[in-house]
Amino acid sequence: MTTRAVVLGGGGPVGVAWESGLAAGLEEEGLSLRDADLFVGTSAGSIVGSQLALGRPARELYEAQLSIAGGDRPEMRPVQRSIDIGPVIQAFVKMYTSDLPREQLRREMGEFALNAQAMSEEEWLSTFGRESNFISWPDRAFVCTAIDTATGAFVTWDKESGVPLGLAVASSCAVPGVVTPITINGRRYMDGGMGSGTNAELAAGYERVLVVPVFAVGRPRPGANEAVVARLRQRFEDELEAIRIAGGDLSVISPDDESREAFGPNLMDGTRRQPVAEAGLRQGRLEALRLRDWWN
Repeated sequence: MTTRAVVLGGGGPVGVAWESGLAAGLEEEGLSLRDADLFVGTSAGSIVGSQLALGRPARELYEAQLSIAGGDRPEMRPVQRSIDIGPVIQAFVKMYTSDLPREQLRREMGEFALNAQAMSEEEWLSTFGRESNFISWPDRAFVCTAIDTATGAFVTWDKESGVPLGLAVASSCAVPGVVTPITINGRRYMDGGMGSGTNAELAAGYERVLVVPVFAVGRPRPGANEAVVARLRQRFEDELEAIRIAGGDLSVISPDDESREAFGPNLMDGTRRQPVAEAGLRQGRLEALRLRDWWN
């Protein structure tokens, strides 16, 4: 039997909404991401990937996004609001325009994350402890990513790591300058997207791999920093090449023009969940027509 993997990239509340809608649209048209043998999630992708790995219907994830957008749920207020990401963008640009060693740059980002005025661990963790959705690791292989703030080392969490699922996912989503790094076994961890938005090379060795970046890799936004875009694109291409070298047949779904328009300028703007989820649903239905036979 062909082994299949799905890689879900990072992108804040906007990314969660889009990936949830996308998965629902794909599933409606006969392409179920829940059939994957491996789920790789970074940041937003760790939220959606963990739930798909647990077997939650994609439509349920989509409707949850609409519910968050349409109601005042106290436990979800930390991820509903629009957050200023200007400071983290400045730090991110430095990380992707410097020629210093990657781990050194991530250590500097970790120092920034630890010293920033950001959402507390307690407030952030409350959003992962409200229901049963993040209590038990799925039986299907699921891995999410994070960065050690002290060493800059890239780490992965899975069922064998001994870390509670909710804590692992929370660390993968701890955006520097937005959320205080998460404490796990006495160490502090920040968003896995500080290493890569997708970390798709973790799916190398699987025969069929679907990669879903939230950051469009084809055409950058007007005014985007060209040096950053070039390095992000090269990093992404290197990840895809690692999959190909290992014998994987891969496909990529990146946001189309309508989805990108729905995103707006700030991926941390949780107030855009509804239009973004709806754009993802529409795109998912279309992408299923292209990829259904390949995936199944």
